[in-house]
Amino acid sequence: MEQYLLGKASLNREAADLTQNGASFRIHYWGVMPSHYNTSLHQHSFMEICYVLEGKGMYINDGQAYSIQKDTLFLSKPNILHQIKSEEGLFLLYVGFELVESASNEEWMNLIQKVKDCSDIHLKLEEKNAIVLLWQSLLVHSTNNDQVLYKAILENTAFSLIATLIQTFCPPIETSKPVNVNETPSELLSTVKIYIKDNLSQALLLADVAGHFHISGRHLSRLFQSGEGVNYSTYIQNERIQKAATLLKSTDQTIKDIAERTGFSSVHYFTRVFTEKLGCSPGAFRTLYTDVKKMTYRNENDFMEG
Repeated sequence: MEQYLLGKASLNREAADLTQNGASFRIHYWGVMPSHYNTSLHQHSFMEICYVLEGKGMYINDGQAYSIQKDTLFLSKPNILHQIKSEEGLFLLYVGFELVESASNEEWMNLIQKVKDCSDIHLKLEEKNAIVLLWQSLLVHSTNNDQVLYKAILENTAFSLIATLIQTFCPPIETSKPVNVNETPSELLSTVKIYIKDNLSQALLLADVAGHFHISGRHLSRLFQSGEGVNYSTYIQNERIQKAATLLKSTDQTIKDIAERTGFSSVHYFTRVFTEKLGCSPGAFRTLYTDVKKMTYRNENDFMEG
């Protein structure tokens, strides 16, 4: 509780104005109230959103009563009379905010209008809901003002919380188009290529890599043929030579060590493949590029064209 109260004080000092991604928010207050009982009937010119950490009570909004308890989230819209009643007391987290329209784009103004028009202002959240985790993380982090990235993390987390709160009270977008949750071939290929790049010292047999990604070897072969225009073995060999050339130019590692780091079974085999691809031996290549500042190829793949 004490940490949350300290966090509230820091937030009100450090996170009163939030501007990101085309939106600017004025935060009128961040609130933490461990023992909240009754309020009189009142209204705000801005939005207020409350979350119940503990306790039970009633929320009366525009004449309608709602039961509130642990993990309840509720919204007070601008210029709507409302009040909270509780005999046993509530532990509340709350925030009052408004969009600065002059500094925000049309998309955000439309989102805020949707929240103002929404009919469901009272929600029951799961205990580990993103809103709960963000809010708690924000309060905890706001007390760590001795950290190097304190301000950046604070502002990003605060903005993320406000955006998530707005999204929660926006009506869902109706669409007849099914959502594709499957990974596309290009996405899968990109992931496989990263894996290969990070594991060039290994054998990288087709069957092993395919098994790692729970696909067949035939499917993996087709991915490289259609996406890279070369078969799997050629792609692997090109990646090994590319990495070897980079190491020859930028490090003083021995040719034997470079051969091992790039997955060649022997220095002899490495030298033969390297020479076939680039037209000179690894030793001669290193001599040509002893001074790294003399690199003249435009990108890492230019030397592969020979």
